[in-house]
Amino acid sequence: MKTVMITGCNRGIGREAVRLFAENGNNLICCIRKENSDFEQFISGLRSRYGVKIETLYFDMSDESAIKNTLQPLLKEKRQIDVLINNAGVATGGLLQMTSMTQLREVFQINFFSQVLITQMISKLMMRQKSGVIINMGSVAGLDSFAGYTAYGSSKAAVMSFTRIIARELASYNIRVNAIAPGLTDTNMANQMEGKAYQEMVNRSAMNRLGKPEEIAQLMVYLASDDASFVNGQVIRIDGGM
Repeated sequence: MKTVMITGCNRGIGREAVRLFAENGNNLICCIRKENSDFEQFISGLRSRYGVKIETLYFDMSDESAIKNTLQPLLKEKRQIDVLINNAGVATGGLLQMTSMTQLREVFQINFFSQVLITQMISKLMMRQKSGVIINMGSVAGLDSFAGYTAYGSSKAAVMSFTRIIARELASYNIRVNAIAPGLTDTNMANQMEGKAYQEMVNRSAMNRLGKPEEIAQLMVYLASDDASFVNGQVIRIDGGM
C-alpha cells in the first residue's frame, strides 16, 4: 500500500485523483488551503468505502512559511511518502500589456515557486527511501503559444522544464518525475474563461470537447504505478488531439 500526497484536492482534477487513488487502495495525504466540511465528508466516505487512511493538511500555496511549517513535521517523523502530485494551481488570462508584474509574481508563486519548495522538501524523504514518484501538473498552455497566457502559460512552461531537470537529478535515487499537460478540462477553471476564449480552446481539440477530470486523474494513477516504471522525465499531453 502506497502513500500518495496530493496538493489542490478540494475540487476538479485533484478531488478526482483522491477518489481514484483511494479506490486503488492507496493511503492519502490531501493538501488544501483551508478547512472544508464538504471535503471532509467526501474523504470520510472514501475511508469507509475503501479502508484507506486519509489525512488532510491545510496551507496556502502563496505562503511559503505556512508550507514549511506544515510539511516540516513530515520530515522530522521521516514519513513514508511514495508519490507526490503537485496539482494545485491558479489560472489567469491577460495579454502582455494587461498583465501586471504583481499578477505575474502571484501566479508564479502558486504555480511554480511553491511547487519547487514542496518538491524540495518531500524529495528529501524519497531520497532517503531510495524510491518515489513525482507528478507535476503542466498544461498545453505552457507548450503551445496562446495569446493571452503570459502569466499562466509561462508558469506552466517553467513547471515542465523543472520536471525534466529534476528527473535527471533524482533518477539515481530511483525517483521518477513526470508532468501531465492537459488541454482544457471540465473544471471550475474552465468555467471562469470568457466565452469566446473557452470555445476557441474546445475547437482546438480534434475531439471537440473538454477533458474530464477523471481522464486526467487516470493518467496520474498510471504514472504513479509500477506499470510506468520506465517512464521518466516526460511531459505527457492529454488534450483530445490538439
